[in-house]
Amino acid sequence: MCICDLDMNTIRYLIYFQYLGTRYSGVMKAPSFQPVQGVQNHLENAVRKLKPINEVSFCISSRTDTGVHALCNSAHLDIQRKPGKPPLTGQVLTRALNFYLKPEPISIIRAIQVPDTFHARHSAISRTYVYRLATKVSHHTQLPMTDKNLCWSLSDMELDVKAMKDASTLLLGTHDFSSFRALSSDASFKNPVKTLLCAQIELSPGSFSQKHFHRDVQYWELTFKSRSFLYKQVRRMTGALVAVGQGKLSVSDLQALLEAKDSRAYPQNIAAPPDGLFLTNVEYRQSGN
Repeated sequence: MCICDLDMNTIRYLIYFQYLGTRYSGVMKAPSFQPVQGVQNHLENAVRKLKPINEVSFCISSRTDTGVHALCNSAHLDIQRKPGKPPLTGQVLTRALNFYLKPEPISIIRAIQVPDTFHARHSAISRTYVYRLATKVSHHTQLPMTDKNLCWSLSDMELDVKAMKDASTLLLGTHDFSSFRALSSDASFKNPVKTLLCAQIELSPGSFSQKHFHRDVQYWELTFKSRSFLYKQVRRMTGALVAVGQGKLSVSDLQALLEAKDSRAYPQNIAAPPDGLFLTNVEYRQSGN
């Protein structure tokens, strides 16, 4: 629930936060009876320890699924304090929440007071995701420990990066991305037409472990930017581009897949796993980063 009608003593905050998604059911709140909780459960529990007098509810800008990470997600939160107590500053709120979140791989980056008309999801003008690939890895067990669950480990097969880049340009612009949408309960209610502002493939500078030990591992980053995305769209676009790089699909196959505008046309078992996906930025015209 996203609370919009605020009491005079209630302050709305824009919260930027990050997390490693491996151990969570996703970013959204999970029912209390579910053994694996969502990031939102932990965020709201931390706020309750500050003893606000209003119901605690984070309105999260960008949904991520089980195993997906975020370097920068965002949400808005309303806090009403007891009469006579001044509003929390953004810095104090950030430090307090991080104190209570200590056991979890979740961290508040910053908190900013915003107008009560601000909405974290609806006010966002773009979202950026980066998908990390690791190549030249003979077996997933040979991946550096520092990158475990943080990238998609591919076999020793070389990727045809030029073909991947050629295919990625076909995705740029405004299209019906139905073929890249995984079916969900609300799929029929969401407009499949999206405008992809960026689809970039580049060699990554590497990681700490690569520099000091695993020198043969090569890292690639696939970056996608749009105002919004369909359910699992980034993972399915990534999987299709990797299939092009592996020679399993041609550039024209990807073009035909896009033009099919049908999720059933998407080849089985090629969607990228969640591990390598990071939400890296949520952009706003005001009060954003």
